[in-house]
Amino acid sequence: MITPPFLQPGDRVGIVATARKISRSEVEPAIALLSSWGLVVESAPNLFEIEHQFAGSDEMRAADFQLMLDNQQIKAIFCARGGYGTVRIIDMLNFSQFEKHPKWIIGYSDITVLHSHIHRHCNIETLHATMPVNFPQAGGEFQPVNALKNCLFGETPSYSINAGALSRNGHGKGIVTGGNLSILYSLSGTTSDIDTDGKILFIEDLDEYLYHVDRMMMNLKRSGKLENLAGLIVGGMTEMRDNSIPFGKSAEQIIAEAVRNYKYPVLFGFPAGHLQQNMPLVMGREAVLDVAQQAGVVFMPAQDMANGKHLKKLIKPGIFFLGFFALLYFLIALLTGNL
Repeated sequence: MITPPFLQPGDRVGIVATARKISRSEVEPAIALLSSWGLVVESAPNLFEIEHQFAGSDEMRAADFQLMLDNQQIKAIFCARGGYGTVRIIDMLNFSQFEKHPKWIIGYSDITVLHSHIHRHCNIETLHATMPVNFPQAGGEFQPVNALKNCLFGETPSYSINAGALSRNGHGKGIVTGGNLSILYSLSGTTSDIDTDGKILFIEDLDEYLYHVDRMMMNLKRSGKLENLAGLIVGGMTEMRDNSIPFGKSAEQIIAEAVRNYKYPVLFGFPAGHLQQNMPLVMGREAVLDVAQQAGVVFMPAQDMANGKHLKKLIKPGIFFLGFFALLYFLIALLTGNL
């Protein structure tokens, strides 16, 4: 996976709403805080548009995101909020310029659509992290935002937490993928579906009926997405619902049952998702998951894009000269009758 360039003071960043509508007052604290980091903040032209529950029409939201993707001066795109709607525009987007000039895409919840699609097609890291709608008022301290800043400016995330009940001990290493469970379920069988083989899967969700959590986990299991994991991280399963006739298991128990026949480590209670403590995860980056009484999630250092570009500059001339000498040898062999 390619690591986008880390931010520096003076960089331009954009705020876009790909899903639910958002008001100016909800975004102003984020603009103030990002500006205090030394960043120049640009709001998408249609950021405050409204079409029913959406932040403008599908075409408006797609145009805004495309504008930020294609603008080489924009070094990171903050998705303003989640809700629902990103899946309606994903097939309208062209990621060709983004692939040539990677930049950070930040968000969670409905933004799982972007994380999954980008990893499937672009091989570029993204950040599962808190969004502008969650930013505190200017001057307020908020650990997830501070951690997000550290990630964007080049710090490698590393976490140590108490393993939640139902966790399974073990050690695993793999690229981190996943996001919101309901969104992953909705992407199943599409061109934005995730590949989980050999990877550490992260899942979280909000406001779902317990029988629906079971249905989604059965989908992941039957489609083979739980079988060959390097590990499973479960974030917040927040404000779950039940019917008048109880389902009989908690969301965590449903998940534990779905993976009980596998041997990889499982960590419950990771502080990410629809929680106040929504800590950033680098989606697409390799990490080590160690689960015991104290669990660790340690990401590997970022790939140096500058070094990668330098290596490509060295490889290209080497291929040219190798091809030249191969052609020369072929011509000499042909002329001397040794072919």
